Amino acid sequence: MRLVLGVVLLALALPALAQESPLVALQTGDDTRGWEAVGRINLGDRGFCTGALIAVDLVLTAAHCLFDKETGARIASGEIEFLAGWRNGRAIAYRGVRRAVAHPDYIYAGVDSLDRVAFDVALLQLDQPVRLPSVTPFQTDARPQKGDKVGIVSYAQDRADAPSLQEVCHVLDHRPGMLVLSCNVDFGSSGAPIFVVQDGVAKVVSVVSAKAEVNGVRVALGTALQEPLTAVQAALAAEAGRGQTGTARVRLLSGGVAGGAKFVKP
Repeated sequence: MRLVLGVVLLALALPALAQESPLVALQTGDDTRGWEAVGRINLGDRGFCTGALIAVDLVLTAAHCLFDKETGARIASGEIEFLAGWRNGRAIAYRGVRRAVAHPDYIYAGVDSLDRVAFDVALLQLDQPVRLPSVTPFQTDARPQKGDKVGIVSYAQDRADAPSLQEVCHVLDHRPGMLVLSCNVDFGSSGAPIFVVQDGVAKVVSVVSAKAEVNGVRVALGTALQEPLTAVQAALAAEAGRGQTGTARVRLLSGGVAGGAKFVKP
């Protein structure tokens, strides 16, 4: 979960919301078939986020999930756990985290900025790969266009014990590095994969960075993946080469900026 942060959300000319599908809880093995690579990321005693395997040992999530919401300090990799396919008290696989790397340009701070959404991407390198027949890592793909259908699988504060699928939501707008989405997100959904389905195959095109309100309409903000993911992969490779976990110092800024829109970290 993240703090509620105030920021001025720049004027967005949102089109009328198309018909969205409801959230559906994935409570059974049949429900979750094909979505087993989505899991809950436990952040010690600091809450949880959502993540998805994009390789047998790599989990894609949001960069802000790696920071303590109270102090702004990086959460130690050893305190993070990935629960693949977490459902009703059990996971398909339990894994610790060897390294957790945020985008090099992401800066965690108490006053948020739309500029940081474009860098809100992180990778978790697991201490052991997840090699199970039922768990297939997702491919990634280019960001969708305005008006395209997407979907989301996520956990959240009121649905922490099983993932929920919203099969159809839409891209309402996009800016450099950022998508504005009609997907239903809440605290705990940070890092959740946004999918497009092509020829029956779900591919990740974004991760949830924040939820927002624009003129009273709830929206989700997602980070486009192509260039940010490449940068994080390079940073992870460099860190692995150094054999270090990275403990960069950060400075937490308090307060907020009044405005006509709300912007919060799910």
